Amino acid sequence: MPPTVMTFAGSDPSSGAGIQADILTFASIGCHPLSVVTAVTVQDTLGVDNVMVIDSDWVENQARTILEDMQVMAFKMGMLGSVENIAVIAEIMADYPDVPLIIDPILSSGRGDELANEEMQEAMIDLLFPQATLITPNSLEARRLAFHDDDSEHAENASLDESAKRLLDMGCEYVLITGTHERSHDVVNTLYGADGLIKSYKWERLPGSYHGSGCTLTSAIAACIAHGLSMEESIAEAQEYTWQTLKSAFRPGMGQFIPDRMFWARDEEDEGQI
Repeated sequence: MPPTVMTFAGSDPSSGAGIQADILTFASIGCHPLSVVTAVTVQDTLGVDNVMVIDSDWVENQARTILEDMQVMAFKMGMLGSVENIAVIAEIMADYPDVPLIIDPILSSGRGDELANEEMQEAMIDLLFPQATLITPNSLEARRLAFHDDDSEHAENASLDESAKRLLDMGCEYVLITGTHERSHDVVNTLYGADGLIKSYKWERLPGSYHGSGCTLTSAIAACIAHGLSMEESIAEAQEYTWQTLKSAFRPGMGQFIPDRMFWARDEEDEGQI
């Protein structure tokens, strides 16, 4: 039986990001996806036009009904929609303390559309981060969350090491800060733990802009953990997988490229035609 992974996320009709991206990634890595919809969005590959948040009672009922029926090997979280949703999800997570919790703390879309206000950020920090096995903010999100009580200028100029330390002090076990938004020749992702820096990973920076790369990475880590890999093994494997999805990305619309989570299937098809 394939391992099961549950995602809490918003619906993205383009399937570039959100719960659809999570499902594709879980399935591609050999896991059975379980999905709890936290919001319905109106969006395309250009950006998010509107969001309808799902009532927290519905979020709780979706999750608890499945959790009473199936064993979950890992939880993944993306866009959560509201403070009420965050609160009820935190209560659910408290009932499953031994199941790894991987959080992609989404604050805005790739275009910059706001998806989490200050109250939601504080709720994530207070209620979910202390229960998290790993959080995977990009560098902008890391600084914004770590220095949410400070002035914006300090947050913008803070080092990633200092940001990671603050995030770890909030209670999460590991922090992986992704470097896509940094002005560097290569993309450098950095893993931190209780003793500070664990490892930096350097990846060739690919041309183009991608819709759902963060969702893909976080979901891939959760899927690898569900298969029994260690945290460092999962992070290494998930980065390789994500980089390959971006290398094989396609542009079906007028906006960003979409990662090809099934790149390996098309590789096999090409080999079969030779």
